[in-house]
Amino acid sequence: MIEKQRLDIALLERGLVHSREKARGMIMAGEVNVNGIRIDKPGVRVNADDELTIKSRQRFVSRGGDKLAWALVDFQFDVKDAICADVGASTGGFTDCLLQNGAARIYAIDVGYGILDYGLRRDPRVIVIERTNARYLETLAEQVHLVVADASFISLKLLLPVFRDWLLPKADLITLVKPQFEAGKHDVGKGGVVKDSAVHERVLLEVISSAQEIGFVLRGLTTSPLKGPAGNTEFLTWFAWGSDEGQITDVKTLIHDVVSHLKESTSS
Repeated sequence: MIEKQRLDIALLERGLVHSREKARGMIMAGEVNVNGIRIDKPGVRVNADDELTIKSRQRFVSRGGDKLAWALVDFQFDVKDAICADVGASTGGFTDCLLQNGAARIYAIDVGYGILDYGLRRDPRVIVIERTNARYLETLAEQVHLVVADASFISLKLLLPVFRDWLLPKADLITLVKPQFEAGKHDVGKGGVVKDSAVHERVLLEVISSAQEIGFVLRGLTTSPLKGPAGNTEFLTWFAWGSDEGQITDVKTLIHDVVSHLKESTSS
């Protein structure tokens, strides 16, 4: 008699998920069916011939990957063969996206420990730097072509000078701007959500101006296709280092247009 197997382990061994932790999360979220029946307990035992299906197969290990993927398309940015640093790597959404788009090597940096997806952790192209606050990381083992950042509970303005020092003479920076961590406490509403479009505009101008003051050039700005966990609108910026090519000079107009378009789309 073939022994039954836990559902979370079965999902992992059949290659339907990247890690057992991911399997547990999807099961408890009600995203897994066994023979067409939704099961929400990871410990349920299944047979080898049971049909396991996932309601919504994610492209990346976390939603962050979809945000960065959107930016790469919107900015027409090619990461093939690039050496990258991912700040605030967490589960690894940005890292996963970079790998799937051909990046050569990625330094996955996070203040936490044991969060990065197991499959990414085992990938030889990923150098894991855990329990590390990027703000105090003066150098990496090598300079990089691209820094991507999805940082929380800290302003990007404090991290920009650090990112600059990691970059090759000609390089790029793509950041996820989270207004709730850039605006003052009086601008953050109930549940930590920033809804005022004027605050969005001010925050973007402050972050972009801070980058420009230390030598970065703005190349692109877009709204994230997905909101943050609490429902916050987020933005993605593209800065170039060591080149003025494609520089956006009328920053205020661009910011206003991006935020106004967002306001129109949410009210329609």
